[in-house]
Amino acid sequence: MADFGVATPSVKVAGGKPATATGKSLSVVALRKTYGDVVAVDEASMEIAAGEFVTFLGSSGSGKTTTLMMIAGFCEPDSGTITVGDRDVTRLAPQKRGLGFVFQQYLLFPHMTVQENVAFPLTLRGVGKDEIRRRVGETLEIAGLSRFGGRKPRELSGGQQQRVALCRALVYRPPVILMDEPLGALDKKLRDQLQVEIKTIQQELGLTVIYVTHDQEEALVMSDRIAVMRNGLIEQFDTPRELFERPKTPFVADFLGAANFLPGRIEQHTDEHTLVRLDASGGLLKARRHQLPSGTSVKVAVQPGRLRACAIDDGFCTGTVETATYVGTLVRAGVRIDGKEAPLLRLEVPAGRGPVAGERVGITADPEDVNLFADEQAG
Repeated sequence: MADFGVATPSVKVAGGKPATATGKSLSVVALRKTYGDVVAVDEASMEIAAGEFVTFLGSSGSGKTTTLMMIAGFCEPDSGTITVGDRDVTRLAPQKRGLGFVFQQYLLFPHMTVQENVAFPLTLRGVGKDEIRRRVGETLEIAGLSRFGGRKPRELSGGQQQRVALCRALVYRPPVILMDEPLGALDKKLRDQLQVEIKTIQQELGLTVIYVTHDQEEALVMSDRIAVMRNGLIEQFDTPRELFERPKTPFVADFLGAANFLPGRIEQHTDEHTLVRLDASGGLLKARRHQLPSGTSVKVAVQPGRLRACAIDDGFCTGTVETATYVGTLVRAGVRIDGKEAPLLRLEVPAGRGPVAGERVGITADPEDVNLFADEQAG
């Protein structure tokens, strides 16, 4: 069973002052869900702080959406508990949990105006008309939609419709807001814009948000912490920086950054570094100091953006550039390194500074950017 503790997020408002979290904490303990012989979620446990933005990240079938649906109440767990604040909601119906939900599909009522759509949850709860008017106006202003209150959904762009759906979830100030790939249907430019807007609103109001996506960049941009999921298990639950720079498993290193993997063996430790003899080239690579004993077979993992082309004599290996693809601000290069089995290393370097196809180069990396995994851990 994986168990992960709470991290207190840094919540800021636009003026730079800390915001008081309006959301509540959420605790998931040993949550499990099976469908016949298939284990969809396997003993997932995590503690989410009030006001924290947490993302469930994984490919299709990883268990991220099933976990979200169990928290929402749309799917009943086989075992485990779900607590919001100090309230056990594990067996409560969805409508009794009081959680907000934003889907990928906007699910707006086409015959209602924006104001009426946003007001709907308050109307269901029997809130008075004056209070509804005040809270709807306040919420639309937060999302920059005040002047669109009288329009119908068909008169709005996709991004505006998604903001209305977000307002509908915000208007009654739920203790936790759940978002299931809400930006998946939008184009990249609009998706990038809404990522910033959602994060800003979350921070200003101190909301507790659980967000599901398969988009690694989206998760890194928006999250205080990310739960990377695979085959129903949480591989690692950590901050974006820790996941990217200090992955605990080869899967996390590969999933978040498409890491290069090179087999080797630890040759010795110095006071500051671990030296690895690479199997393919025989070169000696310097990594940050690890606790693995000398002689251990390891997989060396380095992200493409952390490798650099250098002079032949300055690298831990040498090779020939096979491909160099211009992608705007970057050049993505493939370097076939010298030695047995001749693996291909992927590099990402700033455009204008990249190597060209056919060039002979050395390859180097900062030791702090090199991660080592014992060979039996490699996937």
